[in-house]
Amino acid sequence: MASFLGVSNIAVVNESNVQIQRFNGLRSSNLAPFGGRVHVFPVSSSNSQQIKAVSTPVKPDTATETKRSKVEIFKEQSNFIRYPLNEELLTDTPNINEPATQLIKFHGSYQQTNRDERGPKSYSFMLRTKNPCGKVSNQLYLAMDDLADQFGIGTLRLTTRQTFQLHGVLKKNLKTVMSTIIRSMGSTLGACGDLNRNVLAPAAPLVKKDYLFAQETADNIAALLTPQSGFYYDMWVDGEKIMSAEATEVVKARNDNSHGTNFPDSPEPIYGTQFLPRKFKIAVTVPTDNSVDILTNDIGVVVVSDADGEPQGFNIFVGGGMGRTHRIETTFPRLAEPLGYVPKEDILSVVKAIVVTQRENGRRDDRKYSRMKYLISSWGIEKFRSVVEQYYGKKFEPFRELPEWEFKSHLGWHEQGNSALFCGLHVNNGRIGGIMKVTLREIIEKYNLNVRITPNQNIILCDVRRAWRRPITTALAQAGLLHPKYVDPLNITAMACPALPLCPLAITEAERGVPEILKRVRAVFDKVGLKYNDSVVIRVTGCPNGCARPYMAELGLVGDGPNSYQIWLGGTPNQTTLAKCFMNKVKIQDLEKVLEPLFYNWRCKRRSKESFGDFTTRMGFEKLQEMVDKWEGVVEAPSRYNLKLFADKETYEAIDELAKLQNKNAHQLAMEVVRNYVAVQQNGKSE
Repeated sequence: MASFLGVSNIAVVNESNVQIQRFNGLRSSNLAPFGGRVHVFPVSSSNSQQIKAVSTPVKPDTATETKRSKVEIFKEQSNFIRYPLNEELLTDTPNINEPATQLIKFHGSYQQTNRDERGPKSYSFMLRTKNPCGKVSNQLYLAMDDLADQFGIGTLRLTTRQTFQLHGVLKKNLKTVMSTIIRSMGSTLGACGDLNRNVLAPAAPLVKKDYLFAQETADNIAALLTPQSGFYYDMWVDGEKIMSAEATEVVKARNDNSHGTNFPDSPEPIYGTQFLPRKFKIAVTVPTDNSVDILTNDIGVVVVSDADGEPQGFNIFVGGGMGRTHRIETTFPRLAEPLGYVPKEDILSVVKAIVVTQRENGRRDDRKYSRMKYLISSWGIEKFRSVVEQYYGKKFEPFRELPEWEFKSHLGWHEQGNSALFCGLHVNNGRIGGIMKVTLREIIEKYNLNVRITPNQNIILCDVRRAWRRPITTALAQAGLLHPKYVDPLNITAMACPALPLCPLAITEAERGVPEILKRVRAVFDKVGLKYNDSVVIRVTGCPNGCARPYMAELGLVGDGPNSYQIWLGGTPNQTTLAKCFMNKVKIQDLEKVLEPLFYNWRCKRRSKESFGDFTTRMGFEKLQEMVDKWEGVVEAPSRYNLKLFADKETYEAIDELAKLQNKNAHQLAMEVVRNYVAVQQNGKSE
């Protein structure tokens, strides 16, 4: 029989022998409660076809049923992402069924199993918060810290999209954890699923007009594209209204249907019943600051200011995305490309127009090809721009010239610009646990600090008074959270996804494997004669989906089998060039056979200040392969120096313990200390 859920009076079929109704565009005609005739813009149409409305598509005059993925069916039947998740959460089983597994993603959670354990599956849930610009209030940080200990695995994970991930939550505890996050001024709504994800922006709390405007814009875009139908609060706080002030321009942009973007009278005016074809990612930044990997997003928004530093508008990039599938060459990572410039007052209308273009035209039959990058690759940028302009109601202005991009880590101590300081802390792989977790909590709680998460899996302490700097620095150092000049440069730019044991998509190790990989790379550097500061951007993922953005790295390792990786080369330190696959199926134990000849030849043949990524691109893969094939090892010259760093066992053991906190060996840490001491003395400074 058909049961009816909620006030929308949407029939939800929950009998397996009832045939799903034919799908015609974004809704099947007999399940949608909203009427109206529209014109739909098909992929094959010419650019000149006028879009009159897109509210509820007309049933096409064809006997052929439109193919669509099963996730589209789950969404259609769900009563706006409620059913059957609401019923599954009430059962005594430790897991939920397949439709509910897909729907809970919209609520910010993934069902996982511990793949290290044998026997019956051990189910738990990963929760991901949504923090535009990476902003985390003091209240929310302390709540997340408590939840990790009470209901998680005792650690917090900082992500590449400026959010927390909380692993190991049992189904029976989901509502307690979710409601605690919500009541602590946090949210997980839309952190996963087929809708706009967390909006990135530079995490630095700089009191500068362009940075503040970028962060305000990111907040407004996040608000504009937040689901409106209430399913999240119905599920986790029993429908309690969580009031938050919205900017007037956000409400106006969401409600504006002058160009046929909305579903009239729908609980979801922008998303409708079907939401988007796949995930959707947006980043906002200022010129030169590429801490957000701007070109990897579906939409990249760049503040453009006048000569006086007053923001005037935005350059818009579109079509970036990292995910791909092994052995299917029609899937690929892609860089975003310029779409045009818009005045600042139009930014929300433009973002909405782009989202609606993807909503109406992105593929819903095969999820491998559902990201917007494939739509733009199929259409070309000119056709895409033409369609967006019809929803926008205006023409784009010419793209404004931008300076070169730089990767800015925002690590270390910096002036905020309002008499306060901020301190960016490097967190290996974004995993906060052990003494680091205890110390961070003590500092954040004692000084009542807000924090921000960076897109490089690091954390920033904000609004620090000058008098607090010394005691905070001392406490951090005792927990292994050192000033960035004392951290191996390889670690500063490295990233890895969580991968095994909890990610269901992981093929091999990433987070757990990267500390040893970085040690081995450092050892290769030493062996071939590279200097300590000759750094390389290294990113590791356990599968090809690219969560740690490995396809932008100078050296990307992408899991393609047990203890096996593809090697990608050619990215640049400022993340503006796409890497390419150099080798497949390289076993983890054979990495040195590839890396030694590449790094040795980089040292010997590079041009002045040429990065490793630029070197590999200039050489070309044919020459690089020849280097690897003919490699016979480094010819070591007799050492001119006899360095004995440790005069006694006690000193060695003490240094070794400190080194382990930073995933280094005693020799590496001792050499760093010596180098930095010499540098300080040469500069005539002391700290």
